[in-house]
Amino acid sequence: MTQHTDVVVIGGGQAGLAAGYHLRRKGLDFVVLDAQATPGGAWQHTWDSLHLFSPAAFSSLPGRLMPPQSGEEYPDAGHVVRYLSDYEKRYELPLQRPVRVLGVHDDGRLLRVETDSGAWQARAVISATGTWWRPFLPAVPGRGEFEGRQLHTVSYRSPQDFTGQRVIVVGGGNSGAQIAADLAYDTELTWVTQRPPRYLADDIDGRALFDAATARRRALDAGRTDTGGVASLGDIVAVPPVREARDAGRLKASPMFERLDRDGAVWVDGTRAPVDAVVWCTGFRPALSHLVPLGLRGRRGHIATVGTRAADEPRLHLLGYGDWTGPASATLIGVGRPARDAAREIAGLLGA
Repeated sequence: MTQHTDVVVIGGGQAGLAAGYHLRRKGLDFVVLDAQATPGGAWQHTWDSLHLFSPAAFSSLPGRLMPPQSGEEYPDAGHVVRYLSDYEKRYELPLQRPVRVLGVHDDGRLLRVETDSGAWQARAVISATGTWWRPFLPAVPGRGEFEGRQLHTVSYRSPQDFTGQRVIVVGGGNSGAQIAADLAYDTELTWVTQRPPRYLADDIDGRALFDAATARRRALDAGRTDTGGVASLGDIVAVPPVREARDAGRLKASPMFERLDRDGAVWVDGTRAPVDAVVWCTGFRPALSHLVPLGLRGRRGHIATVGTRAADEPRLHLLGYGDWTGPASATLIGVGRPARDAAREIAGLLGA
């Protein structure tokens, strides 16, 4: 059976909830389809020690401040999950879960959203599936030969899983630094990065990152010189666990190895190191496979956008994938503005 609505939102994490909030304010009929069985989006799958970069009040979705977490300046992932669960209940957002979207198709005047539990026809679609479900692994020579354990950030949970082992953490971004700091005390750690780590000043947190991303987008939109955004400040936020491990001398980066062999890593100068496990903190790509039927993806799978709207399909908006879909739109505090813009543009398109 095919169901009908004005807007289908694909994804029930922070971006999907922000979209739902603004669609409701516009008086549109909509549904949010979430592949997860429970609320919280990707936050319910992160490693145990993960904390936000910003205090709770600066990590909020539109309409409702995140309450502070007792005893924590920077809330942990569990607190975020509880906040998101409360948020969707507070605004009575029409979520359906678990529903996995298989594809979005052009159905003439409407878009057809095929799922594992039936089809929807809608006048517009917001894709808010994020990146967590599409981890990126680099094509490092020998990766298929290595006989030790390999896992991506998405599968890492705690240092107790690696106690006493020889572990390499790959990646010079925030996840690499945080997981390396997590492992720095109970394992024989090697942290490798493509270039020397660039820490932000110790007094900078997510508030400054959001401001920098917003300033960059405004400069680009106005045709002014690129400010560099977040990248101009550094790559790694010195959250307390990272700062403590760094200052204790436990967080020292080595150059990236050239290849893996059966037993470990080999550097360009011939140095070898036996390894029990490699943790790839090498980032993500947008999870957009459900949009393939629309034929919008260009080189390297990218979909061109104007703001959040797909450049070649005005009924489709992309939300929460990073700066290309709105300044800091992959963050809790940053997704509200592009969600508002997407809802406003959709309301205009539909004549609401």
